[in-house]
Amino acid sequence: MRPLTAEERSTLEQISRARSEPASHVERAKVLLSVADGASYTAAARSVGRRSNDAVAALVARFNCAGVLAIAPRHGGGRSIQYGATERARILSEFRRTPDRAQDGTATWSRTTLQEALRKAADGLPQISTFTIWWVLRDAGSTWQLSRTWCPTGTATRTRKAGPVDVIDLDTTAKKP
Repeated sequence: MRPLTAEERSTLEQISRARSEPASHVERAKVLLSVADGASYTAAARSVGRRSNDAVAALVARFNCAGVLAIAPRHGGGRSIQYGATERARILSEFRRTPDRAQDGTATWSRTTLQEALRKAADGLPQISTFTIWWVLRDAGSTWQLSRTWCPTGTATRTRKAGPVDVIDLDTTAKKP
């Protein structure tokens, strides 16, 4: 393992003591610190309750290339990610556009009408599924309401004497699963 810089060591120590970090990140930080302190791969694996020194060797190799970013897990197998940041931005831009009744056949977006609009558009996504649309909208902070509309999570329109006011819950991200 390459020598740790002071910044990397302090970051790894901070992550290894953190209670709010994912357990996998804490475990990987502890393994990297024990290897940096001179422990063997087997001893480092056993220090966090693992048996495989091969996983420690792979983590050390990733750390030597990527630095502290090696703590975060990578894509865990399965199908490759089909829709990247540009496609997600395209879905969100179409969603934020107010639908035209004549062109889109609806006054409010549902997953199906949004799918049809994205498939018909010249720069659209011809293979997009309603599940992908739901996933992108949910990840962007919108939820499907009983009023058959999509609303940003954590916001509500309240009627006041001065008129309608949008109220925002500041703890929305903390309440998300």
